[in-house]
Amino acid sequence: MEKYSVLMTVYTKDNPEYFSLALDSMIHQSYPPDEIVLVKDGPIIDSLQSVIDSRVSEGVPIVEVQLAQNMGLGLALNEGIKAVKNELIARMDADDYSLPERCELQVKEFEKNPDLDIIGCPVLEFVGDIDNIVGERKVPLTNEEIYRFAKKRDPFNHPTVMYRKSKVEKVGCYSNYRKNQDTDLWIKMLSDNAVCMNLSEPVFRFRFDEGTYKKRKSWVNTKILIEIRYKAWKSGFNSFGEFFIVAAAQLAMYILPLGFQKFLYKKILRR
Repeated sequence: MEKYSVLMTVYTKDNPEYFSLALDSMIHQSYPPDEIVLVKDGPIIDSLQSVIDSRVSEGVPIVEVQLAQNMGLGLALNEGIKAVKNELIARMDADDYSLPERCELQVKEFEKNPDLDIIGCPVLEFVGDIDNIVGERKVPLTNEEIYRFAKKRDPFNHPTVMYRKSKVEKVGCYSNYRKNQDTDLWIKMLSDNAVCMNLSEPVFRFRFDEGTYKKRKSWVNTKILIEIRYKAWKSGFNSFGEFFIVAAAQLAMYILPLGFQKFLYKKILRR
């Protein structure tokens, strides 16, 4: 099978225990990566570095990319993409968990369809232990469904994707947004006729807690998402009506009480 690289970022506020679990889940894939490019987004605490050092001492093929200061996820990922040697890149976050078969299933899909540019999967959300499942993030499966879904919402769960380095670089990689960098990237890739799919199997576990709601209920998050969707409308990616619905929903999520956001998230957005 074709070789692939894992791309992760870590910064000083990440939890060392969560990071260790996330990193090991990629090291112990049923079809292991050829390399793990680990971008340190600014100086990190000793306990995080110890996790990295212990895996390096075990012979894990980790490539460390040290940034002088914290640049944010998008720009940090861009530096990692430059360092990656393989065409296929598997994304991973520093606090989640990939099931052992995730990457093997994704690489096999790339081999079945050489035109494929990006593939993700649904996720099961957990709190505490990875078996304590509290929700699911479903995604559209086929190329046609993804294009239709992307007019209003993200068609991929960002840390689950495997994509082609050449396609990501062709559209300019991640833009300099502090939030929602992935939304902008999906729009750019789809606007460039990317061929897409999602696995039907939820071979990924996403760490979820009360802080997840609070992070989304911020003016910075709201403003950036509306800006990205406005730019998408102006470029012809979606209609004004579709932009208006997204902008109104995002403003409502920001203005209305946190309890309403939780209700909307659980009862509507996760269907």
